[in-house]
Amino acid sequence: MIAMDAAWLALVITGLGTLFLFGELLVNMRGIFGVVGIGFITFYFLTHLDPSMFVIMMIVYVISLALIILDAKFINDGTLTTVGSISMLLVVGMSAPDWVTGAYGVCGVLIGAISSLLFLRVFPKRDLWTKITLVDKLSSEAGYNSMNESYATLSGQTGITLTQLRPVGTIKIGEQEYSAVSNGHWIEKDEEIVVEQVDGTRILVKKT
Repeated sequence: MIAMDAAWLALVITGLGTLFLFGELLVNMRGIFGVVGIGFITFYFLTHLDPSMFVIMMIVYVISLALIILDAKFINDGTLTTVGSISMLLVVGMSAPDWVTGAYGVCGVLIGAISSLLFLRVFPKRDLWTKITLVDKLSSEAGYNSMNESYATLSGQTGITLTQLRPVGTIKIGEQEYSAVSNGHWIEKDEEIVVEQVDGTRILVKKT
């Protein structure tokens, strides 16, 4: 256990750790951000825990992070992300020697996670980020207006689901991928669908 005199340092350490860890998930930094982030988080746990508890808390933290990655990469419904995020906040807070330090640590995680979005403006995005946000950029520079005319032609067309629709997900019609919503029912991946309705850029589909 390493001594940490100022409670506010927990905010700095967990903030930087989360900033770089989440940054690694969002942008392609070849693992550099991940190593730096794990280093900060490891130091945070070492400052407050004895060796046995350090191992336990690190395992729980890594599992929490793995749940977020698993959800973003394969499931895409937000459930595991919610569980992983709550677990991450709890393990950081519970590892602190007092509630003040714990509160600083939790705030650091929240601030770091939000701040990591700034990396998207500087570094190349990972495909994982596209799956999380289902980004379909609408701008006049990209040839869009308030109602994308190309979307209007999709009504009645058939396609296939690239992810599960719970009820939101990604579909493919022809060679183009779109964000779509099902008609109140979950649709599994690789199912054939038909576009029921197009409202602006909102695509409503159902299973054929």
